[in-house]
Amino acid sequence: MRQAGIDIGSRAIKLVVRDRGVVVHRTVADTGSDPLAVCRRLLDATAFDTITATGYGRHLFQEHWPEASVISEIKAVAIGAVAAIPQCRTVIDIGGQDSKAIALDGNGRVKKFAMNDRCAAGTGQFLEMMATSLAYTREEFITAATQAEEGRKLSSLCSVFAQTEVVSLIARGTSKETIALGVHQAIASRTLALTRGVPVTPSVVFTGGAAHNSCLVTLIEDAVKHPLHVPDSPQTVAALGCALFRGNPEETGHTPERKVT
Repeated sequence: MRQAGIDIGSRAIKLVVRDRGVVVHRTVADTGSDPLAVCRRLLDATAFDTITATGYGRHLFQEHWPEASVISEIKAVAIGAVAAIPQCRTVIDIGGQDSKAIALDGNGRVKKFAMNDRCAAGTGQFLEMMATSLAYTREEFITAATQAEEGRKLSSLCSVFAQTEVVSLIARGTSKETIALGVHQAIASRTLALTRGVPVTPSVVFTGGAAHNSCLVTLIEDAVKHPLHVPDSPQTVAALGCALFRGNPEETGHTPERKVT
């Protein structure tokens, strides 16, 4: 029995396939302008018996693959994080267009969560926009931030206003390194604010594409006062949770989310 999990996000689509308890296939692709075409391409490249979907596009996916189950991103991330780091009790997840803080009980079930999905501030998209404004690649952006001795605080976390402010700061001769660090510090501050409504208990696991950012890991660790555990493939944790859910529902204690019509 091969169980597939697919996470159709705003910026990337992630697919994980498990066979007999082992991950045998894992891939990440840009969502692009036609997510269904990307899903088809990814699914055509592997074999599976069952599939569960999550992410922004999960219900659209189910319309075209009616045999699929769907679960919320919160459930998927929680299941995947515990599978990756069994001692996990708190998850911080920063994706392309939202961020989440999730508190888990001793059995890995969701106790409480907070989510920012209405503002780009605090998300991977915000980081991408700021890197572009500074004419950095993703890697250059991280390196520049780590080289700065102090960060330049942004007066606004609105992505549009912040982008305008960055252009203005560059025109006034502010170093790009201090701006880059300031952007990272703003994300860490926003993450701390998100966790204030959720009990943060170690072990704290950092998931999502932003978890690849070493500078952000360090700053969030300082903000929440706990070390962060980053899984080997943080961007595919929700897809892993989907594959686990479908294959071993008795282990997760969760029920599938059914689309309301």
